[in-house]
Amino acid sequence: MKKTLLFFAAFVLLYGASMAQTPNTLTKKEVKNGWKLLFDGNTTKGWHTYLRDTVGSKWTVQNGAIVFDPSKPKNGGGDIVTNEEYENYELNLEWKISKGGNSGIIFDIQEDPKFYATYLTGPEMQVLDNVDAQDNKKENHLAGCLYDMSGNASVSRPKPVGEWNQVRLIQNKGHLTFYLNGTKTFDGQIGSEEWNKLVQNSKFKEASFSNFAKVAKGKIALQEHPGSSQWRNIKIKTL
Repeated sequence: MKKTLLFFAAFVLLYGASMAQTPNTLTKKEVKNGWKLLFDGNTTKGWHTYLRDTVGSKWTVQNGAIVFDPSKPKNGGGDIVTNEEYENYELNLEWKISKGGNSGIIFDIQEDPKFYATYLTGPEMQVLDNVDAQDNKKENHLAGCLYDMSGNASVSRPKPVGEWNQVRLIQNKGHLTFYLNGTKTFDGQIGSEEWNKLVQNSKFKEASFSNFAKVAKGKIALQEHPGSSQWRNIKIKTL
């Protein structure tokens, strides 16, 4: 009996592994439902460094993931952004961060030379090692939160450093919903009274951010920040 149970357990594990979806691919159902890959698993095609034509050398593709390597020359850095703009969509992706690492998913970016950085126009879903990163002192700076605006430790539940975290970021007619590893971390409407209060209680109230989150449409960025970050299974569906 024990041998039978062990055999059955091994079969289930092997079957589950064989049925697991290959990273950076779409199932037939996903294709039918309108999903598109923003990362093919092999190249950075479809991306470029903000305000440049190509992707900087700090960003490479390794083992089926886009990797930011802070040890490479400074002039190879900068946030990378999608070539295309997006308005109403669901974005899914996976990330993992190095010990003490910090990054973010910035969206609704207005790419224009008059804005020297992505965060001047785009809100951010935080990516962070909650335990050892320096930017872990404010609760709305924790992983999965709407950076410097909303969120706390009760909803920020990243996996341990070195493991993949799952993100769902939904924007539909300016309504934002964030999920990190299945937990909802934010739900709100850009431009609403509640949203404006969040802005006024954040650093984004400063004059230098006068164009912050004014347009619920734009490019999507993966942020350069302290530490190494990795990204895969980046896919989007227009709503």
